[in-house]
Amino acid sequence: MKLKRIGYPYFLWLGMFILVPLLLVMYFAFTTGDSQNFSTFTFSLDNFKKFMSPIYLGVLYRSVKLALISTLICLLLGYPIAFIISKEKPRIRNIMVLMFVIPMWMNFLLRTYAWLTILGKNGILTKVLSFIGFEGVSLLYNDTAVLLGMVYNFLPFMVLPIFSVLTKMDRNLVEAAEDLGANKAEVFSKVIIPLSLPGVITGITMVFIPAVSTFVISGLLGGNKSTLIGNLIEQQFRYTGDWHFGSTMSIILMVFILASMALTSKFDKDKEGGGGGLW
Repeated sequence: MKLKRIGYPYFLWLGMFILVPLLLVMYFAFTTGDSQNFSTFTFSLDNFKKFMSPIYLGVLYRSVKLALISTLICLLLGYPIAFIISKEKPRIRNIMVLMFVIPMWMNFLLRTYAWLTILGKNGILTKVLSFIGFEGVSLLYNDTAVLLGMVYNFLPFMVLPIFSVLTKMDRNLVEAAEDLGANKAEVFSKVIIPLSLPGVITGITMVFIPAVSTFVISGLLGGNKSTLIGNLIEQQFRYTGDWHFGSTMSIILMVFILASMALTSKFDKDKEGGGGGLW
């Protein structure tokens, strides 16, 4: 009984800062009226009909496409990195993991701002490209810059779960496969990859969810030329003042994210991955 009482403050916290805001968002999504006057609210599905217009569906499609591409790039880069780190000695391994974690201690906004100075007209990367003959190349305010920002910010979320699973892998299975005559390629494709799938699924989920809902990266590195669904939601709440339509887009995005999580969870049969054995 005492243990249950200890949990009451946590349930109160969850109710106040998760359940109540979620209910408010749902209430705004299914109503119309003056956002500042609750007495004018009336039940309506007009906001959902409005979102079905080609312009908003196009923004959602673009958001999902960029999120999928960035997730794929993070997977292609993150898996080899996680595999290499897992093969190192514990001391070197811890140092390499720390190198991935330290940038995450810095504010997310500051990390994204740093790329403005790198990709700007007078940035380091632009000067290097000009030096080797690629002058007049625009690196900012396009989808490529947004993808670069996504990969940079979310790559650790792919590396760490895969690394965690690889380090917990039973090495006897690898040795058994080698004793049975399997070469390195066969061991990697038929033993290591299947056993590391829980970490891969976790990494995909941890990268895709923030990528599809981001608005800071696209706002800073993409400008007005790369508007994503997160930017539209921010605009409705901060500038347009249409909290009803903003809530509707938030609900649609939330449903889409939950559906993607349900889809990926089907492949994560062992329910492993994540950072359970990282530290």
